Amino acid sequence: MAHAQTQRYDLIWDDVWVPEALIGLEPGRAKKRDARSEPAWVRASLIAIAFVFLLLFLFVPLAAVFTEALRKGWDAYVAAIVEPDALSAIKLTLLAAAIAVPLNLAFGVAAAWAIAKFEFRGKSLLITLIDLPFSVSPVIAGLIYVLIFGLQGWFGPWLSAHDVKIIFAVPGIVLATVFVTFPFVARELIPLMEAQGRDEEAAAITLGASGWQTFRRVTLPNIKWGLLYGVILCNARAMGEFGAVSVVSGHVRGLTNTMPLHVEILYNEYNFAAAFAVASLLALLALVTLVLKSIVEWHAGGETKGSEA
Repeated sequence: MAHAQTQRYDLIWDDVWVPEALIGLEPGRAKKRDARSEPAWVRASLIAIAFVFLLLFLFVPLAAVFTEALRKGWDAYVAAIVEPDALSAIKLTLLAAAIAVPLNLAFGVAAAWAIAKFEFRGKSLLITLIDLPFSVSPVIAGLIYVLIFGLQGWFGPWLSAHDVKIIFAVPGIVLATVFVTFPFVARELIPLMEAQGRDEEAAAITLGASGWQTFRRVTLPNIKWGLLYGVILCNARAMGEFGAVSVVSGHVRGLTNTMPLHVEILYNEYNFAAAFAVASLLALLALVTLVLKSIVEWHAGGETKGSEA
């Protein structure tokens, strides 16, 4: 009986059994296939479409940014970068990222640890809250902070009385950056830690390890590449964030403008060469992020294959 039932199935994709009736074949007519069995012209067409898409929407815009940035020569490019307002924007961008990324790193590890290793009331709510920045527009997030900390907001009068500035100041920019970036680390770690299970941690605790020792010697080595991947993505988003930061910054030149905001101001002033010069720095940061991301994926994939072997 079992043998007769097995004959009604055959491999359509690698290691996946599919009922022949679902694909419209008579019993015994299914053949083993995979993506490499497609005709050469199909594979060539798909590769060509992907390459054209990347050329039009990635390589050409990147080339245009660097071409426009260097249109007036190297001296003009350097002058646009070292201009005081540009340097202030670069420093503020790096400062916001330097604060937001470690905070999101700590939150992401703690949240992923709690969600993946423990069962508790409100777990589903916590997962929903982590995904909230993905569903809320960054502009709306900035407006929320204005309603809370603005001069006419909930805490505005108290903050004004104590001469504490959050909106249109660096703290507001940091808060907005933290909000839009805090899901990245947690979202990378939660599925990874859930897939690894709790057996190794339970064994370590049984052998007398403390909670910190278990995390440092068991959990952290297992999640290090996923953790680094999440940090890279978080840093990239922190440096490139525009919507939420634009609302809370006030666009004060030399004080509250980050690099994306400075690019917008220069472009609106028709100072295209300077705008593209600063934009090229953001593009370089994106390329460095892409390279780091690829290196992390390569190392993680190599370790996975080594453990399977």
